[in-house]
Amino acid sequence: MRRLVMWDVDYTLLSGGGVAARAWRAAFTEVTGVAWRDTPVFGGRTDTDICTEVFATHGVTDCTPERFFARYVEVVHEVRHEFAEQGALMPGVREVLARLAGDPGVVQTLVTGNVPQVAAAKLAAFGLGGELDTEVGGYGTDHAVRAVLVRRCLERAQAKYGETFHPVVIGDTVNDVTAALANGAVAVAVATGRTAAADLAAAGAHVVLPDLADTDAAVQALVTSG
Repeated sequence: MRRLVMWDVDYTLLSGGGVAARAWRAAFTEVTGVAWRDTPVFGGRTDTDICTEVFATHGVTDCTPERFFARYVEVVHEVRHEFAEQGALMPGVREVLARLAGDPGVVQTLVTGNVPQVAAAKLAAFGLGGELDTEVGGYGTDHAVRAVLVRRCLERAQAKYGETFHPVVIGDTVNDVTAALANGAVAVAVATGRTAAADLAAAGAHVVLPDLADTDAAVQALVTSG
């Protein structure tokens, strides 16, 4: 049985340097005409979930997430060059992606809270994406609950490839871990974000890595754990 490795984006593959958050604020003000007052916690959440909170916090009742996301994607496209200028790849990412891309027993994709177009812009800024089958990914427009993104991704992969996969989720937050466990997936956590390794382990991660700098250790965790 092949493995479906589902990558989180932010602080797992890369840091976007706050570019997307600034684009979010700019798009929100443009679309709603409401001044930005309160920044939510973005880490580990889906864009749909965040959008619901932001609208409620700012008293917005006459805008849909779809309308907001359309402008948000446009703003991100306008400033997409800033990802590479102000952000960075996490240690070892390029090497691990390349190693897994050469393994016929692995299909790599994304499970990210980002909307698909923003995830693509972030990856493209660092020359990533060719290693991943983003068509079968799970994205922040699929559902507010991250565990559903994992399920949708698995369903899409099984439908496209006509086979059953052994699912593996890799991310940097407790939400990534719990979403994996809710779907019977192996949870590999990296302490490259704002969540401590101990908290990731306590959430039930099967493996916790400090980062992906040790290519052999990272690949082993992704292809043999669980």
